[in-house]
Amino acid sequence: MRPTLSPATLAELRRPRPYPAVSIVMSTHRREPGSEQDPIRLRGLLNEAKEKVEADPAVSRSDRIDVLGQLDRALTEVDLVHAEDGLAILAAPGEHHIWSFGRPAPPRVVLSDTFLTRNLDAAHAAERPYWVLAVAADRVVLWGGDQARVTEEQGHGFPLVRSYDEPDPERREQIGDVPSTFRDEETKAFLREADAEAGKVLSADPRPLYVVGEAAALTLLDAAGPIARAATAQIPHAGLAGADPVTVHRVVEPAVRAHADEEVSDALGRLDAARGRRAFTSGLDDVRQAAERGTVAHLVVEENFRATVRDAGEHLVPAEPGAPGAREDIVDEVIERALDTGARVNFVPDDTLADEGRIAAVLRY
Repeated sequence: MRPTLSPATLAELRRPRPYPAVSIVMSTHRREPGSEQDPIRLRGLLNEAKEKVEADPAVSRSDRIDVLGQLDRALTEVDLVHAEDGLAILAAPGEHHIWSFGRPAPPRVVLSDTFLTRNLDAAHAAERPYWVLAVAADRVVLWGGDQARVTEEQGHGFPLVRSYDEPDPERREQIGDVPSTFRDEETKAFLREADAEAGKVLSADPRPLYVVGEAAALTLLDAAGPIARAATAQIPHAGLAGADPVTVHRVVEPAVRAHADEEVSDALGRLDAARGRRAFTSGLDDVRQAAERGTVAHLVVEENFRATVRDAGEHLVPAEPGAPGAREDIVDEVIERALDTGARVNFVPDDTLADEGRIAAVLRY
């Protein structure tokens, strides 16, 4: 239930579908006591979705049977034992998708000709995904990571594995001159292949890249192509090409944290510069309007900023969750719209933008 969200995946989920494209979104809980009620809430939303499909005269009999079957199959595949903060079930004729993500989401059932993806878009941006390339002479492994974990990627041509002959022990005894594994031409060719494959991954899904390996491996990968030289950080540490996820996450976490701190400083610096040239706006109402106009170049949001509002025409006004007309995921809506129009999005620690209404933006013009 936890495949990797990527820009390509999100774009695929946003494309139009045959009606009805059913979206079920809800908050979930990682532990008790909240987690005890998650199955009940999920079944309630699922039943609501089925009732809407069955009652909609625009849905043909064949599509109704198909979509109801997709929802039933999705329910059997949901893993609430390893739940995060939010869950999305997306179903349409011929397909269903299940996504667990790290942001709460108000409960919602929507029938449309597209899936509801704003919560997934916001969660993907908030997770700060990154890549780890672990390099050894005989194995190169790609890991996908976020703030909580890393997971080995089994696609994209990885892992790359080769066998090679050990240095001749007799030669070591006779003359003490055993060529380094990392001066071997076959090893150089192997790492050139790794560089090329990693380049394809970064082109399809750009993220910060952390390259990890013993010093000789990093030096050789530097010479093999541009990937290691352009990495966010190189971390001299042997053995990670065969390590477990917990170890990989522990080794790269300090570098990931340092990069996140740099991104926060950079984002705040951009906001300050934008103030000086009058390309700055802040507060949910004004930022929402700028996002709708497509004029947000860089959006900065506090990590846990949530707001429930009602649209009162020209302005948003506070509202109680569940009230008529309430929009409980308005912050995620703004993030989704900003991403759709090509804006950069950064999350900063809570209270960083306390004087700016928790959200601010650099404008294009």
